[in-house]
Amino acid sequence: MIEKLRIFLALFYVVVCSLVLVPLQILSMRTGLWPETVILKIWHSMVLRALGMRVHVTGSLAKDRPLLVAANHISWTDIMVLGSFADVKFIARADMEGWPLIGMLSKLQRTVFIERERKRTSGDQASEIAKRMAKGDAMVLFAEGSTGDGNLVLPFKSTLFGAASIAISEGAAEQVFIQPVAIAYTRLHGMPMGRRHRPITAWIGDQDLMPHLKTLLAEGAIDAEVHFGEPVPFSKGSSRKETARLMEAKVREMMQGILADPAKSR
Repeated sequence: MIEKLRIFLALFYVVVCSLVLVPLQILSMRTGLWPETVILKIWHSMVLRALGMRVHVTGSLAKDRPLLVAANHISWTDIMVLGSFADVKFIARADMEGWPLIGMLSKLQRTVFIERERKRTSGDQASEIAKRMAKGDAMVLFAEGSTGDGNLVLPFKSTLFGAASIAISEGAAEQVFIQPVAIAYTRLHGMPMGRRHRPITAWIGDQDLMPHLKTLLAEGAIDAEVHFGEPVPFSKGSSRKETARLMEAKVREMMQGILADPAKSR
């Protein structure tokens, strides 16, 4: 009974907050009275509060532009975790566009939706990402192309790193900076999570959203760690595949560092 009440109150809180913030975000997008990410950071923070999540950050988002952020991917909550404090825009899989509430907020954040399975559209999608970076948007790419279980970093896919090549070839920039970022969920109710418990936070494959959301709401009190690495310049002649491997190695190193010493996790 208590668990159901907690879930109801958390969802009610998110809906009420959204009813207030969505009109303000639309006003921001139409008038430019304030940066678009201001309202979004508030909304992401409120969702995390409803979930009982705390975010701890090491390092910071690079100031270099154009900027592509290459991160690992564990759950749909990764977007809220990063969006709660960083001025970033996201690259997300196409089916998220139709999700209740989250899909609407993703559109209000000008998320670029991609269909990873349709190679015919990958060039257009990469071109759109390149244009957004050229305008100054820091774009977050979840480079694994899927979600992991929170214990390992999956191989990074090189295809969408092509957005950096397109930005250069179209003359939008002489070079693009690519920054590695590691996300890890480390504590549950203040206790370090081991290999067996980390999948609680993971949203894997075609898992339905609502059961996973209910699990997170029922558990609550989860700590997330975000570590920023140093940005790497990508210029004419740089290899997408080599860059993808380099980013993968850097993210994996940071991820292993976070998980190797859970006692240091806050």
